[in-house]
Amino acid sequence: MNQETAAVWLRRDLRLDDNTALYHALQSGKPVIPVFIFDKHILDELPEADARVEFIHKQIERLQEELTAVGSSMVGRYGVPEEIWPELIEQYQIRQLYINQDYEPYAKSRDAMISEMVGEKGGSTHFFKDQVLFEKEEILSNSDKPYTVFTPYSRKWKAALSQERVSSLPSESIQEYFFKSSALPIPSLAELGFKPYGIPIHQSVFDRDIIKIYDEKRNFPAQKGTTRLGIHLRFGTISIRKLARTAIELNETYLNELIWREFYMQILWNFPHVAIGPFKAQYAGIPWNENEEMFQKWCEGKTGFPLVDAGMRELNETGFMHNRVRMLTASFLVKDLLINWQWGERYFAEKLLDFELSSNNGGWQWAASCGTDAAPYFRIFNPESQMKKFDPGLHYVRKWVPEFGTPVYPNPVVNHKEAREKTLSVFKEVLNSK
Repeated sequence: MNQETAAVWLRRDLRLDDNTALYHALQSGKPVIPVFIFDKHILDELPEADARVEFIHKQIERLQEELTAVGSSMVGRYGVPEEIWPELIEQYQIRQLYINQDYEPYAKSRDAMISEMVGEKGGSTHFFKDQVLFEKEEILSNSDKPYTVFTPYSRKWKAALSQERVSSLPSESIQEYFFKSSALPIPSLAELGFKPYGIPIHQSVFDRDIIKIYDEKRNFPAQKGTTRLGIHLRFGTISIRKLARTAIELNETYLNELIWREFYMQILWNFPHVAIGPFKAQYAGIPWNENEEMFQKWCEGKTGFPLVDAGMRELNETGFMHNRVRMLTASFLVKDLLINWQWGERYFAEKLLDFELSSNNGGWQWAASCGTDAAPYFRIFNPESQMKKFDPGLHYVRKWVPEFGTPVYPNPVVNHKEAREKTLSVFKEVLNSK
């Protein structure tokens, strides 16, 4: 290919509509090549049947169909980015690379390396914000420091919100600037070393009726009260701007959930140590119970606490867990079983379809009382009262734990009252010694 081109590197922005980096690439004056890399650095860490990989692969096939319809193609590769990009730059004479920012530690180092590589080849890399409305250090306190408490962050976030922030970029309307090509081959799922998983994925549809009553029904796992759009936000198959506009119009509680997501992303960016340990250093000394057998019972949903078990079984079977139950299962692992929150964080990271490092880490540190704006260490959910309050008819429990109430169902692995007292004692001793 003799003509100089621009490339847009798709990662967590798997759509052609309202895509910031793509929009700017299509205005570059050069034919635009959409690139997706099935990154071995990431895929090699996953089991051979992973529903998220299957989901991503289907989205790339969908994008390929959309690009073929306008006479272009996705360029799909399998390997490591640092080896693939030099080849692509030479093959397609890429002089400009357009990227939407990713804020996770691996992504930051990867993107810096590829940007330097592009520069060494005489090109330039252009970064854009796309998966959040406010990033990095855009929302700061009056003393110009990152917020570590959600409520003042959310107030400043809302005060800074403008129509421009949530306006869509019409990248889908200028598709004639894609490079012209017949459909190029995309690596198959088998070629990536993966097998089909078969978990059905909720459609990327904004259910306005659910969002309207989100504040009323979101805490009841047996009810259809949440949008199930997490995986689509995670991989960018929907636009955060479009979803935020809908939330602003219909329900402030739902909007607050989107703000929590951005709060944890800016925490990860500004305090990257949270990815490997507690935000609050004094919590690093908690003497955790390294009981593999007990942890396995939690993983399998066999603790003898029905709502906890229902949540874990839902997660294992569907890749989803209701947020109220996520808080309970996390609290139970950390404060009833006194097992390290990082064990649970890793398990959720493996199982959740909507796994996002910042939100998963933030949620677990909240439950373990060691994170930013976390629940105080003496806040310990009572599994029985949580069940009575949020699943009073036992519809959720009976769906996922059909043997509940029969002799087959296991006895509780701990006495909640005794476990609570032990946890309070352990946390007090460590925190008071600092």
